[in-house]
Amino acid sequence: MKAITWIKNHLPTQRRLIQVYAALLYNANLKGYISGEIFVGNTKAVCVPGLNCYSCPGAVGACPLGALQNALASSGNRAPYYVLGILLLFGLTLGRTICGFLCPMGLIQELLHKIPTPKLKKGRVTRVLSYLKYVILAVFVVLIPLWYVSQHYPVPAFCKYICPAGTFEGAIGLLANPANTDKFSMLNILFTRKFVIMVLLFGVCVFVYRAFCRFLCPLGAIYGLFAKLNLVGVKVEEAKCTHCGLCVGHCKMDVRRVGDHECIHCAGCVDVCPTAAISFQAGSITLRAHEKAEAPKKRKLCRSRLLAWCVALAVLAAALAYYNLSAGASPGEGPSVTDAAPGDTGADISQLPEEGAESSAAPELPVGHEVGMLGPDFSVPLYGGGTFHLSDTRGTVTVINFWATWCTPCVAELPHFEELYRTYGESIEVIAVHSDLVTDDVDAYLANYDYTIHFALDDNGVVAAYGGSAMLPQTIVLDREGVIVYNTVGSVTYELLESIVAPLISEEY
Repeated sequence: MKAITWIKNHLPTQRRLIQVYAALLYNANLKGYISGEIFVGNTKAVCVPGLNCYSCPGAVGACPLGALQNALASSGNRAPYYVLGILLLFGLTLGRTICGFLCPMGLIQELLHKIPTPKLKKGRVTRVLSYLKYVILAVFVVLIPLWYVSQHYPVPAFCKYICPAGTFEGAIGLLANPANTDKFSMLNILFTRKFVIMVLLFGVCVFVYRAFCRFLCPLGAIYGLFAKLNLVGVKVEEAKCTHCGLCVGHCKMDVRRVGDHECIHCAGCVDVCPTAAISFQAGSITLRAHEKAEAPKKRKLCRSRLLAWCVALAVLAAALAYYNLSAGASPGEGPSVTDAAPGDTGADISQLPEEGAESSAAPELPVGHEVGMLGPDFSVPLYGGGTFHLSDTRGTVTVINFWATWCTPCVAELPHFEELYRTYGESIEVIAVHSDLVTDDVDAYLANYDYTIHFALDDNGVVAAYGGSAMLPQTIVLDREGVIVYNTVGSVTYELLESIVAPLISEEY
């Protein structure tokens, strides 16, 4: 009997089950954890409600906070209508209910807080600190990205300098896979700082309930702005309320009243209210009421919840099947872009040769992406018009760079490739191939610079053919015979490029 009682007392709550469900649905690409690759399919352009890193191997959608920063960083070229619209939709419908039910970072913090230790109770100091997240929102999410717009240099500052979700889900999630051991060379002091911040935050969460959520999370700050407007959440029936304060005292968040900007609508206060004045509602529909008020219609509520869970599990099963069993949704396969290169002449785009295909120049070498192999031939549309054919560069040292406007290290190293090309002129060919994931601002970005190297769009799986993925930048160097002599993911310097290219140019034919 004691064992049964213990099990009943420790069964997960409905809210905990929803939190786990949301985390699994956001990260339905389970095979990404096996392959060590980031999923870049069509759904990656859709924002999920909670804080879930885009770079997590399992992530099938985008983080709204990262999308907002990137949109603001590109606001000199286009207005961020989509991201602002999706945040407005989430805020008006759910608000900080997302924090309480649909945020994986919230789940992680709550699980850490369950570790048996002395706990710090809320008070005047924690209430003051709760406003810090609005400062972080203004500075790291809005002002810094906008300031860099004038320099044409995208900097998603919160993601880059602070976000523990990015470090834990993205960086560690990728680096933990043996397939990515070569990526450790990309780590620098920036990762070390973010790792330290993550460890400190997770450590604080053991003693302080949802410390990151309460004090630092700018996404929660955004949703908090809709506290008086959100459709779903806890509501108070003022006629029944006696203002006894039991609800506020019971809440672990820094609320001053039920449903304010700090309330995550966990509904923990519903059964605490002695007058049953608090309920969890979706508009006029009551989803949860005081246990005394629910008792008369308990059977009907159980049926409704059972039906809702059946539908939810069916959706989850469909998502898991699509992302893990469907060949068309494999990690590393980007969306099809058919008209993203303005000025394309319409020349036929050749298909990439199969692994191990024959080459007329050196039939004894296999075609592939590893050093010592022949680089796969490809043709890609050039920005500004025309088509680049790798086969046309045979007899010339060729440097290929995979980049994107939203990749900060990529943008920072482009001048190195330009300098290399200006230095060696006709002795080399340099082409920067843009990822096909997000391409609508490339022309506007390039218009701000006087680059002379070729810029093209990867609309034919070139990145994948050279062993690449969504991890950028990546640089490949081919000798005069088209053999790969360098293929590495990570930033490069001009000195490194020159040390690779110069000996190849000086070699005799």
